[in-house]
Amino acid sequence: MSIKVNVQNLNFYYGDFQALKGINMEIHENKITALIGPSGCGKSTFIKTLNRMYELIDGTKATGSISFDGTELLDKATDVVDLRKRIGMVFQKPNPFPKSITENVLYGVKRHGDVPKTEWKELLETSLRKASLWSEVEHKLNQSAFSLSGGQQQRLCIARTLATKPEVLLMDEPTSALDPIATAKIEELLEELKKEYTVIIVTHSMQQAARISDYCGFFLSGELIEFGLTKQLFSNPLDQRTEDYITGRFG
Repeated sequence: MSIKVNVQNLNFYYGDFQALKGINMEIHENKITALIGPSGCGKSTFIKTLNRMYELIDGTKATGSISFDGTELLDKATDVVDLRKRIGMVFQKPNPFPKSITENVLYGVKRHGDVPKTEWKELLETSLRKASLWSEVEHKLNQSAFSLSGGQQQRLCIARTLATKPEVLLMDEPTSALDPIATAKIEELLEELKKEYTVIIVTHSMQQAARISDYCGFFLSGELIEFGLTKQLFSNPLDQRTEDYITGRFG
């Protein structure tokens, strides 16, 4: 089984505060990896290190190694723009731009300028189909993205990310702002997407992690307490703190 991202002894700092401590994790290609743990434990910070999104915040620093298909991501020579195309991110709240559905999907493509205009129409449809949204919006592509429901907006943001042809999808609690029906649609979608992409999802819902992920990591106070196959972690955790968290004794 292929390792897509290999994290070794990752430490992360906001100024003097150490938010991640010695994280080691192997992320498998074409699998869904879920990250669970209480608020403030480092889950979202961890995924921001994977495409160096943290560099948008002053005073942050990462040490250690993150290898992505053999490329060292923390190397200053690594092209961050290219990296963020290859490792795309979907945020907690749907964040469509105040533009049409079409303009939202093609935003990154037009910005990077690496896809010929003759291919835009096909890319638009392909990305919306992959996000399970095409049949709902094909007749109103010029309407504002804000005319869509919350769940549709989140799938539009997924389509926008897919249009730049990433290899890895980072998802920071992508269903936390959605109702159960919209959540179920996104979960179904992720099952399809993992055939083509490697998915890493931060979730506060242990039920969601158990339902959709192949691998699961439990974070606590900036440390990765346990990581392994989801079935193993939920049925027979190796660390008492993991068991206490998933059985609701704390967190």
